[in-house]
Amino acid sequence: MPLPTPLPAPESLARALLLVAPSLDGGLVRELERIAGRGVEPLRDVPPPGDAPLLCVGDALPDALRTSRLLWFHSVNAGTDPLLAGGPWPASALLTRTAGRMGERIAQYVLGWMLAECQSVPEFIDRHARAHWERLPSELVVGQTALVYGTGRIGAAVGRLLQGCGVHTVGVARASRSGPAPGSARVVPGFDRVIGAAEDTGALGGARWVISTLPLTAATEGFFGAARFAAVRGATFVNVGRGATVDLGALETALREGRVRRAVLDVLPAEPAAPADPVWELPRTVITSHSSGITTDEDVLGDFTAAWESVAAGRRPELTVDVGRGY
Repeated sequence: MPLPTPLPAPESLARALLLVAPSLDGGLVRELERIAGRGVEPLRDVPPPGDAPLLCVGDALPDALRTSRLLWFHSVNAGTDPLLAGGPWPASALLTRTAGRMGERIAQYVLGWMLAECQSVPEFIDRHARAHWERLPSELVVGQTALVYGTGRIGAAVGRLLQGCGVHTVGVARASRSGPAPGSARVVPGFDRVIGAAEDTGALGGARWVISTLPLTAATEGFFGAARFAAVRGATFVNVGRGATVDLGALETALREGRVRRAVLDVLPAEPAAPADPVWELPRTVITSHSSGITTDEDVLGDFTAAWESVAAGRRPELTVDVGRGY
């Protein structure tokens, strides 16, 4: 088991240069300067001269900065898979991320599409466009089952909101190194029960909605493939995690065969999707523009502040990324 990344030493943090992505808003940059107690330099492809440690805030890390000088990188995004896929991560560099209120935003996105489906909103829009009056059935979310993959901050936020609407929530979690013994119950707020990924076949068959909040790691790439979609029995599939966790060919087959009722995809393996991309032809599918949980400057500022205070006090920040696991 790899050792956790060491925390920045106080003397190193005091000497560190603060490098900030040029794309960040000026107001946010001034707040970062205030918190860190130093001015910023632009985060560029070439490292600044000297041997001072580097504290970076941005969305991408150039290869030239993936050295022992990197002390800490704070990602302005929740997902850090592009950072970790960009090259070897320096063993001594702390990586933290921004979550902010993303869980709430994503949860509302998921609930919005669930309610729209239950109230036949897509069908009514179609009838309206044709000036056609027709009564359509409605459906209650209360008492129905949502299977939520991922029981972290985002998945739990989805579960809590759905529970508040009377939805039966089942969380699907990876086995944890510190988790309970096999066969014992795991309790996670937001879920009526939690199961492991290896025991999801029956739950897939009983779900009305299958919702993915999974990050992209070596273990989750192509996670939703032919075998899992074969176990679905009429559920709607919603992906607010990462696009590459889904085999789109397998999803298309499941949609055409009717095993998946509908699909709502906020994320795709390749973004943005070009007009000629075959993904637009998936039946009964809505694609949105990776917008279910847009990060705000307020989110970045709040999470960086909390991380800074933790590091300054010698504590590991809550939003530290385990670079070995990828989240």
